[in-house]
This record gives sequence, C-alpha cells and structure tokens, in this order.
Amino acid sequence: MLDDDVAEILIDTPTLQRRIAELGAQISADYAGRDLVLIAVLKGSVLFLADLMRRISVPHSIDFMATSSYEGTHSSGIVRILKDLDMSIEGRDVLIVEDIIDTGYTLDYLLRILRERNPASLRVCTLLNKRERRRVDIPLDYVGFDIPNKFVIGYGLDYNEVYRNLPYVGVLRPDLYAQ
Repeated sequence: MLDDDVAEILIDTPTLQRRIAELGAQISADYAGRDLVLIAVLKGSVLFLADLMRRISVPHSIDFMATSSYEGTHSSGIVRILKDLDMSIEGRDVLIVEDIIDTGYTLDYLLRILRERNPASLRVCTLLNKRERRRVDIPLDYVGFDIPNKFVIGYGLDYNEVYRNLPYVGVLRPDLYAQ
C-alpha cells in the first residue's frame, strides 16, 4: 500500500479542497472579464489544475508545459523544456499553475521565457510553497500552502513517478529515498 510509505499527512484531502475553492474564487474575481489562460506545469500540477479549473467561474482556456530540472530528489539547477505550449499567449492574461515552488529555478526560467511571448499579464499560482529552499526570488500571486522543507508526495507530486495518486499531500518516509 502506498499509504504505508507516508511518514505523515501534511495536508489532508478536505483541507486541500477547501483551499483550492478559495483560490478559485479569488482567481475568478481577479480575472472577471479578462482573457485568461491557465498554463499547467507537468506532470505534478495536473491534479491541482483539474480541481482548480472546476472552481474558476470565469471563462478560461488551458495549456501545458513540461520541464525537467530534477535528478532523483535533487534539483540540478538546469532547466530543460520537454513540452512547449500549443497556443500563443500574446495579449492574453496568463496564470502559471504549479504544484510546488522549491528552489525557484524552474519557475524563474519559465517566467523569463513566457514574458518574451508578450502576454497581457503573467502571474503565478502554486499549491505548495517551500520558502526554506528558495534560491531565486519569485513573485507568487496565489499560494495554497506554505510548507516546511520536507520531501512531499501525493496529490500529483511523486518520487520516481510513484505516489501522484494519493489524495492528500504527505511526507515520504526518509528511509525510502535516503542514499
């Protein structure tokens, strides 16, 4: 059972869903009457995007980007784009939807690339914010939860592509990834 690998549940399912509803309401108010596109950063943000977009009451479209900067449990600091956008964002209000902001390297890179594409606005919504690990100062417009510097899994977050399907955010038992 996947649950056996969880050292602690950091954010349970009802708490996640309440906060996502609050974020959706705030985003809906802020983007009323605007041309909103949500850009999800794959793969970790898929569950968050799916729940968040159902809570956003204004018309919006979605697109996806995939990046890579991790080798095992550590950020390499080098960001690669694995999948780029399918649509133009020029003149549109763009909201990047992230699962977790850790060092900030990936998001900093994405923000620089997307600004060059001339969106009307460019903002960031993250489910989880791990401030202790930040290496690059990133402006975050919508934050679900500030979390401690622990290795988290579940609700889209993985370790070696496993645990994404857990309905909560948990802390992985250190003995499972310690080397």
